[in-house]
This record gives sequence, C-alpha cells and structure tokens, in this order.
Amino acid sequence: MRDRIKTTVRWLLQCHLPVTAINRPIFAALYRMHVVARELIGWAARFCWYEPLFRSQCVAVGKRFRMEQLPYLVGRGELSIGDEVTLSGKSSFAFSSRHCDSPSLSIGTGTFIGHNCALVVGRGITIGRHCLIAGGVRISDFDGHPIDAEDRRNGLTTPSHEVSSVSIGDDVWIGHGAIILKGVHIGDRAIVGARAVVTKDVPADTIVAGNPARHVKSLAPGVVPFLTEDAA
Repeated sequence: MRDRIKTTVRWLLQCHLPVTAINRPIFAALYRMHVVARELIGWAARFCWYEPLFRSQCVAVGKRFRMEQLPYLVGRGELSIGDEVTLSGKSSFAFSSRHCDSPSLSIGTGTFIGHNCALVVGRGITIGRHCLIAGGVRISDFDGHPIDAEDRRNGLTTPSHEVSSVSIGDDVWIGHGAIILKGVHIGDRAIVGARAVVTKDVPADTIVAGNPARHVKSLAPGVVPFLTEDAA
C-alpha cells in the first residue's frame, strides 16, 4: 500500500498539462504575460523598495545606477558607487570594522558586477571604471581567520597587520568564479580568467589564469609577466 502511495505521489509530482498544437498559442501568450508581469513587479520593487533601501547605506551613488535585487549587506562601512554602475542579480558586500574604523568599498563609473559576487572588506577595496566582473567572483582584503589553529578555535579573527587593501584598475575584466585575495593590485585593462585565484599583482594589459593565477598572454608590448612557468 505504501509503495502504491509513493508511486502515485511521484506520478502527481511529475504530471503537467500537455502542450499541444491547439493550446500552444494560449500558453505562449500566457508566458509573455508572465514575463511582462514579472518585469513590472521587479521594476516596482526596485523603484519603491530595493534601491531606496540600498542608497540609504551608501555615502555616494552616481547617476543612472542600476540594480536588480537588494544586495546582502553585512557590517558598516563606506560604500561609494560611481555613475552608470550595474549590480546584476544579487551579491553580498561584507564590512568588518575590527581592523579599521571605517572600511571602504569604491566602485567606479560604468562598472558591471555580476550575480552572486562577494566583496569582503576589512580595510579597503577599490574597483576602477568600466570594469566587467562576472558572476560568482570573490574579492577580499583579508583572510577572515588566523592561520594558527588554536587562534581559530578561540574565535580570534585575522590580525590587523595581515589585512591589505585590494585595488583594481580601469577596464579590467574578471572571469566567472575568480578569487582576488588580499593585497592584490590589478592593472588597467588586465583580464583574469574564470576561476583563477589571484595572489599577486597583475600588470596592466596582461591576461592571467589558473590557481594560483599565472601569466598567459601580454596584451601590449613590453609588459613583463609577474609570474612565469619557469618561476613557479
């Protein structure tokens, strides 16, 4: 009896109205109505709720700022956003005031930040103008936990002297899922490959990829890679 009930429930969960040549135009029209309604509701939520709430937590927001969902904000810090910045989907911005009184995050004009990015600030993160940051990118200027196991067990945080600001130049493209660690400076027009782990500075006009990130290609003559295969 129990098996028959499970089979029936499984069948009901997998069941759906059939789409045929007769009802397909109806469902297609309903789908378009659904999309329009979703966009209208999303616009109203952004205009009346998400954006005013988010702006109230920023020290400056430029013109033509666009966001899709309310970012997840943790802690208190100085958040500055330039003109024509886009926050796609939902990302998280976390500030830790244990290391300085006012950690700061600055996002430059024309920069795009993809869905599900995490920016963790203990002292300062600066993102330049016209950068493209794909979804799932993590940028942090500290490790979050001390290296010593006993310190971690006792709930201690990263020592302040191990917190080091991160700066990203203009026109930088960071691929999906990349991780930018503390103290890193990425030069103008550099490209970071998907899922790369950047532990050292990246010169301007350079492509890096891998874990840890290594030089792949120079985009301009005379650029010296920060780490070659021979040096690894």
